[in-house]
Amino acid sequence: MAKPKKRYICQACGSVSHRWQGQCPDCAEWNTLVEDAPATVFSMKHDLSSGGRAVQFVDLDKPGPLPKRQPTGLAEFDRALGGGLVPGSAILLGGDPGIGKSTLLLQAAAKIAREGRGVVYVSGEEASGQVRMRAARLGLSDAPVKLASATGVRDILTTLGTMDAPGLLVIDSIQTMHSDTIEGAPGTVSQVRGCAFELIRYAKENGVALVLVGHVTKDGNIAGPRVLEHMVDVVMSFEGERSHQYRILRALKNRFGAVDEIGVFAMAGEGLEEVDNPSMLFLSGRDEPMAGSAVFPAIEGTRPVLVEIQALIVRLQSGATPRRAVVGWDNGRLAMLLAVLESRCGLNFSSAEVYLNVAGGYRLADPAADLAVAAALVSAMADRPLPPRSVWLGEVSLAGEIRPVAHGGLRLREAAKLGFDRGFGPADVKGGGDALAYDGLGQLANLVDRIIGNS
Repeated sequence: MAKPKKRYICQACGSVSHRWQGQCPDCAEWNTLVEDAPATVFSMKHDLSSGGRAVQFVDLDKPGPLPKRQPTGLAEFDRALGGGLVPGSAILLGGDPGIGKSTLLLQAAAKIAREGRGVVYVSGEEASGQVRMRAARLGLSDAPVKLASATGVRDILTTLGTMDAPGLLVIDSIQTMHSDTIEGAPGTVSQVRGCAFELIRYAKENGVALVLVGHVTKDGNIAGPRVLEHMVDVVMSFEGERSHQYRILRALKNRFGAVDEIGVFAMAGEGLEEVDNPSMLFLSGRDEPMAGSAVFPAIEGTRPVLVEIQALIVRLQSGATPRRAVVGWDNGRLAMLLAVLESRCGLNFSSAEVYLNVAGGYRLADPAADLAVAAALVSAMADRPLPPRSVWLGEVSLAGEIRPVAHGGLRLREAAKLGFDRGFGPADVKGGGDALAYDGLGQLANLVDRIIGNS
């Protein structure tokens, strides 16, 4: 490569000279020649300051038409989305194998297609005939959904370019897509990122609601590069145990709504059914109270959900190391709560095995469940049932204080709707009204005296 020649430009008159000298030969000014670094091959090739198309700007302070949400026909799906599908949005749906992701999307696609909106369902894992078999089992054979079995992104986008833009485009799954401009097998980081970028760009430019189905790892996280979750507008997780009939659709990221809303479904013979009252899934429904069982009014977004917390205490006679087993709650928080009960309330759990379970496979992360867990533990230890039709809520501090919780009044009103007539929790809960009798507790020791003392 030829070495670039130096040049000197006069700062007074702009004349160019190929060697430096004290006086400009044109304007006779002194010490005005300055070396100008010539553009290298790299800088000329990567200069992006010209040659592009003009970008259209929109004034934020001027009113204009906003995208209108499109309902999916499934109220629980719309709730988790924040009100429906936004045209031009990209949604990433992840979940364990066999949990019902394809079933959910096929039911939503059929309902949207029956309303006259175009729907394209592209499956990279199943043949079109297999999808039709599942649709027949679900009673969706009459829905005008356009099915295709393809894995080439170029073929998919070329075909979509020859037809009117659909209202919904489903790609099942993004890990099976392949771009011929990128080296690597389908499912690699570069392929997933490149294919998702091309599909999202098509959705944004044409106002198409795009749903990408994503695989998950053994830890439950969405497989592939983390940048994939940054590229999309909504990240949703379809959770549940295949041994149980219920499924929870949870939004982990949502640029158009709240991220703490959930949709609850139940798996039936004809697909997923919406659950209007999810509290009934997590309550045993028995009439007689049992020792070690407490009901906690949890909050998922704007929806209260009543769950049952079960505890079992087993005394060890041999002096073996006791075991702590937790399902549905944080193991470290259980250890902290046991320490508070021993230190502040004088109870002894060191020689007993402790088993804690949240009924129905529900997972709790709300600190307001501390009091319900403590009530279940004390009830199991004393072998005395808690008051019938009662709910427990409150956060327990290391000092043994029962601290206030968010949305206490909403939790109590929901409990009253389901037939509960007594509540226990912090003393300053407001908004519950006269729906049920409420007893405020200041210290965890008050809870122990109330259960063990049967007062």
